[in-house]
This record gives sequence, C-alpha cells and structure tokens, in this order.
Amino acid sequence: MKTSTLKYAVALAAVIFSLAVCTWSHSLIPLVILAVVIFSLAAWTQKSGERQQAQANAEARRQTAVAAGQGDANAQYNLGLMYMSGTGVAQNDAQAVAWYRKAAEQGFAEAQSELGVMYEMGRGVAQDDAQAVAWYRKAAGQGFVGAQFNLGLAYAKGTGVTQDDAQAVAWYRKAAGQGLADAQVNLGQMYEKGRGVAKDDARAVAWYRKAAEQGEADAQFNLGQMYRNGTGVAQDDAQAVAWYRKAAGQGLAGAQVNLGWMYEKGRGVAKDDAQAAAWFRKAAEQGVAEAQVNLGVMYINGTGVAKDDAQAVAWFRKAAEQGDADAQYKLDVIAAYLGL
Repeated sequence: MKTSTLKYAVALAAVIFSLAVCTWSHSLIPLVILAVVIFSLAAWTQKSGERQQAQANAEARRQTAVAAGQGDANAQYNLGLMYMSGTGVAQNDAQAVAWYRKAAEQGFAEAQSELGVMYEMGRGVAQDDAQAVAWYRKAAGQGFVGAQFNLGLAYAKGTGVTQDDAQAVAWYRKAAGQGLADAQVNLGQMYEKGRGVAKDDARAVAWYRKAAEQGEADAQFNLGQMYRNGTGVAQDDAQAVAWYRKAAGQGLAGAQVNLGWMYEKGRGVAKDDAQAAAWFRKAAEQGVAEAQVNLGVMYINGTGVAKDDAQAVAWFRKAAEQGDADAQYKLDVIAAYLGL
C-alpha cells in the first residue's frame, strides 16, 4: 500500500473510531483527537503537494534542458521562461536572455518577442530600445500579436525608432485584428485623436467596444465617455453609467469618479448621494485629487455622508498636497471660517 493511501486509511479509521467512542462515552476527548487528526492530515497533504510540485518542476526543467541542449527551439524558449520566472530553477534573467536568444536566432517568434521585452526592460541585458524594436519586428513579421502591439507602441512613442503615428496605427491594426484588447483600445484612441489616421469617432467607438466586451477596463471607461458626450454614438447616459460601472468595478479610478458624478447628478441613474460618496471614496483612496475634493465637499455639506468638517479638511488637504488649486482654496476658506 502506498504511503499516501495508508495515511488516508489511518485518518479515516481515526475518524470512525473517534465518532464511535464519542457516541458511546458522550465525551469531548474523542472530538479533540479527531480535530488533531484532521488538522495533521491537512498539513501533511499541503506539504506533500508542495513536494510533488517541486519534483514535477525539477523534472520538467531537466527534460526541457536536455531538449534545449539538443537545439530544440521550443525547449530553449521554455527554458528561458523557466529562468525568467524561477520555475524549477533559480531565477536568472541573464540565463533567460541566453536561452531566448538561442530560440530567437532559430526564428522562434515567441522567443524573439520575449527577447525584445528583455532589451526594452533592461533585464539580463543592457537596456536597448533599438534592439528591442529589432526583435519585436522579427516576431511581428511572423504575425506574433504581442510583438505587433509592442512595435506599435514603439512607433507611437518614438522609442528605438523614429516616431511615426501611421506606422503605430498599422501595427496596432494588425494586433487588434487578432483580437488583442490592448491594441483595440490604442487603435480606438488613434481614431479618436486623429493620430496617424483621419479622425473618426464612430471607428473609435467600434474599437473601444471590441475591447470593452473583452473586459478591458480602459476601453469600458472610454466607451462610457463616448456615450456620456454623444461622441461617435448617440448620447445615452444610461449606457455611460453601465460602462463606467464595469470599469469602476475593476478598480479604474477615473471610472469611479465619473460614476460618482453620475450618481450625484442623477444622470443615467436615480440620484443617490450615498452612492456618489461611495464611488468618490474609492477613487479618493487611490489618490485621485478630483475625487478627494468631491468627497470633501460632501463631508462639508453632509450629503451622502454625515457632516464632518474634520473629514472634509483631511480630504481637501490630500488633494492640496497634490497641487490641486481648488482644494487649497477650500482649505483657506475653511481656515478663515473656523479662525484657524
């Protein structure tokens, strides 16, 4: 009988015995024994699982290393991933780069893209945007979506390559066409701003919607903005609220502020100062000065929260410390009013 099977059998026997004794003697002692057995079994199971996982990682590393040493590009790439993450081997960026390079030089697109990332971040190799772009281009040319997006970013920012919005749009479009949400958002922004392409709000909305439906928070926020302002789509406060709520629920501070504002004004939703205060608080706690000022105003007026001048001052001060002029003005008014 295997050790694990034996331990479970012993534990089960202990459970049955303890319950039987407890029933016969009406004593709590068997229940205490039972609890100790259960907790011991749980601890043993956890440690056993960790040992088995470590053994599996080590074996995977061994097999991958053998294949990588024999020139298998996929194995070389995977070994690079293991070194980068420290899975089954001590974390080592330089080794990750070395193995990525071996696979990349064989034309393995994923490795080319990862090598580009390492150059861009300066991990395991001297930071070099031009080298990053060179490797991204190789992978992007093979249709690797992450590299297409990164190459678009490089052109948009002018990092490692001459800034070129038209090229940024071209690479974003390739990645967006493969369904990459980040690329869809950025392509929507290029259409909204008319960068590298004729300004077209309807197309911006279309790309934002594709990304928003994949759950991308920035796209959800942007789509909410378009609905609130009636830009590229019929103005619709209820739709704006719906998209703000999705982004706000993911923790996007800008969406939390705007959702709070919609509740405060009763736009697209029933006016609710308590809800407004709740959403302003979420954004304020993330350091958004506008939300901190709005929450301070609600404390001053006692709307949505109990009136509390001390809390108002505290939130105004947080915003003022970020250079918010409105918050500083309100602090000065309160100070004069209270004679501080």
